[in-house]
Amino acid sequence: MAAVFAGLSSLATVPFQAAHAQQTAAVRGLPDFTDLVDQVGPSVVNIRTVEKASGRSGAGGMDEEMLEFFRRFGVPIPNVPRQQRPQRPQMEEEPQPRGVGSGFILTADGFVMTNAHVVEGADEVIVTLTDKREFKAKIVGADKRTDVAVVKIEATGLPAIKVGDVSRLRVGEWVMAIGSPFGLENTVTAGIVSAKQRDTGDYLPFIQTDVAINPGNSGGPLINMRGEVVGINSQIYSRSGGFMGISFAIPMDEAIRVSEQLRATGRVTRGRIGVQIGQVTKDVAESIGLGKAQGALVTGVESGSPADKAGVEAGDIITRFDGKAIDKVADLPRLVGNTKPGTKSTVTVFRRGSPRDLAITIAEIEPDKPSAAKTPEREEKPKASPAAQQVGLAVTEITEAQKKELKLRGGVAVAAASEAAARAGLREGDIILSIANTEVSSVKEFEAALAKADKSKPINVLYRRGEWAQYALIRPAR
Repeated sequence: MAAVFAGLSSLATVPFQAAHAQQTAAVRGLPDFTDLVDQVGPSVVNIRTVEKASGRSGAGGMDEEMLEFFRRFGVPIPNVPRQQRPQRPQMEEEPQPRGVGSGFILTADGFVMTNAHVVEGADEVIVTLTDKREFKAKIVGADKRTDVAVVKIEATGLPAIKVGDVSRLRVGEWVMAIGSPFGLENTVTAGIVSAKQRDTGDYLPFIQTDVAINPGNSGGPLINMRGEVVGINSQIYSRSGGFMGISFAIPMDEAIRVSEQLRATGRVTRGRIGVQIGQVTKDVAESIGLGKAQGALVTGVESGSPADKAGVEAGDIITRFDGKAIDKVADLPRLVGNTKPGTKSTVTVFRRGSPRDLAITIAEIEPDKPSAAKTPEREEKPKASPAAQQVGLAVTEITEAQKKELKLRGGVAVAAASEAAARAGLREGDIILSIANTEVSSVKEFEAALAKADKSKPINVLYRRGEWAQYALIRPAR
């Protein structure tokens, strides 16, 4: 019996020892950030901004740092007691602390990178190094679209940070942040890369991490284990007003591209082609023969724009730009925006069942113009044909004058929409440009195309509402 127990004891000990060895190896394998902090820490700076006060006070008496936090991340401002502050005459203007952020030294001769929202509206920017030296900085340039800014201090021999290759960054990789959360300088936090290419804006595929980021961290570096900056900490996702485990950083390759333009000219120049775009849904893709949901649906083309001159039409789906695939709608503005104005490029569009290449000359981006589109006037509501009645549509002709005014080659106006058409989202005043992949220029053509459509399947309708075009899928009742 003793031998039996001895054998069991021996068998039980082996897995315990193996598990202990694995646990020890795991502990040994945890990252040690101490050397990394010593290496990168001197390159990280604290940024304070000052603006001239003119009788303004923060909402609820809240300090400006917290107000910036709530404004930046869309968190409702809580109802807090108003702080007791000395009253000043309305016309008095004195420098007042505005906010605290972070940044990092980009070059040894004093160029510092941070977020645009950190320095926005500042009358004075003060940069503090880890050795406690302070410098008044000049704002070289700021780009709101990417939230990147560059400031310059008069100093030399500074410890510039190393820039890493974002393409080598992997999900699950350890990363570290250094910044000034709530004004607490040189605070170090760490975590892992949670996701890459996270879409939260037109021009930025963000790096998502679980590194603790709070107000004051904005503009600080996200650092990999090789001591290279791979991103600029910029945003968090929060429902409570505090860190909830989701942070976003601007990829460094995008930031460097912007900073080079800011340093050269003080502003960022981006390309544009003059289209309004939307998402391509799976149902629409299948209905028009595209196959899978990809590309960017052109919902509108600006008159006289590069896209207009190139022959791009509302309802086209842009699938490639300069040979690069457009997998999702956010890919197009990034590719176009990163193209130098004046460049001759090629866009591939999918139109009525087949792809075609169009030559286009990129223009420089400009502020959006307000819409001034009008819907055509209709004199009477006609009787719908049997086919049109089946889908709940009644349409009327558009005069040549109306087509010219609306810059249309064809189409028919919706006089009434009910049943299946109404469920699809169509309404009176919409202009139908094509139905079942067939362009229509008259009521007769519309009725002929609708009569030929397979009523057992959803019928795709390309229509224009105001200035923009979009697709709808009519599902006739069976």
